[in-house]
Amino acid sequence: MSRENGNNRQMRERIAQLAARLMAVDGIDDFALAKRKAARQAGAPDTRNLPNNEEVEQALRAYQQLYQADEQQARLRRLRQNAREMMQLLAQFDPHLSGSVLSGSAGKYSDINIHLFTDSVKDVEMFLLNRQIPYRSRERRVYIGGEQRSVPNFTVSTDDADFDITVFAPRDLRYQLRTTAEGKPFDRARIDWLNSVLESARTAGAAANPL
Repeated sequence: MSRENGNNRQMRERIAQLAARLMAVDGIDDFALAKRKAARQAGAPDTRNLPNNEEVEQALRAYQQLYQADEQQARLRRLRQNAREMMQLLAQFDPHLSGSVLSGSAGKYSDINIHLFTDSVKDVEMFLLNRQIPYRSRERRVYIGGEQRSVPNFTVSTDDADFDITVFAPRDLRYQLRTTAEGKPFDRARIDWLNSVLESARTAGAAANPL
């Protein structure tokens, strides 16, 4: 490896670590913003040698495990409980958990990302309206398989959490979903996985704090 390549690698790692700290401590939940701020802190605001989101997320999880282990466990348990409640509410639309609450890297202000798979976006909207659940709607661009499409997205805020809900067609379950053509596919999990994880956490907590 040449000295230049070694320096580039070190800079990427440095920016990833700084971005991870910004996300963990300051609650920044936007990878691009965290990387730009981290590059300025590293003295390389104009660099194009930025880490990708996966590198930052890996550094974020390492930071959380090292410095915020107890806080992170409590945060994840709360967010996952909130996710389960929303998924139970939206059960007829085949909800799947995705994003940082699934991966375990959720920060202080992370949204709960839920994917719905239904033939009728209108039914989702009517469901929210009938239950007087305030929402904001927009279109989001995602790659489904190798095709870029615009899909409906709803933002829902409750007293306990903020939800980012994206609606796909049932056939989209067969494909990998990405934010970019070359990006990492979204992981996703149904409520059965969430129930299992929360039960394991409850059992571990009870064992650690016997009466």
